[in-house]
Amino acid sequence: MMMSRRMLSREEEETAGDEIEVRREDQDKINKFSRLHQHELSIEDELKAKHKEKEELDDITNELELADEDDVFPYKIGDAYFHVPLEQAQEMLSTSSNKLEDEISALEDKLGSIREEMTQLKVELYARFGKTINLET
Repeated sequence: MMMSRRMLSREEEETAGDEIEVRREDQDKINKFSRLHQHELSIEDELKAKHKEKEELDDITNELELADEDDVFPYKIGDAYFHVPLEQAQEMLSTSSNKLEDEISALEDKLGSIREEMTQLKVELYARFGKTINLET
């Protein structure tokens, strides 16, 4: 979402002088929202990387479908490559792909709960501060 900047209307200028006191609990909620937003961004980045990795695994799996059964293939484990037969390579790719799907699912669940919590904080803070606070991310 893009942030739009605008000038205050006359009404907003007049009400801008009516400062609302920021209590400790309000500041804690604002800080928590900020931390959640940063966590949301890092999880989104991690999800992008996991989706890219999953796409690459799918591409490799499709390539192996066309391979000769008698061939051996280099398979990276840690920092080393091991030559494995086609069937074993396919099994290892399938295992890696399933594990990655589980990780993606867990990250998406985590992201959903973070967004729910952020929405609740937005409701509470906008109820208290109205237009004097901007929580749009």
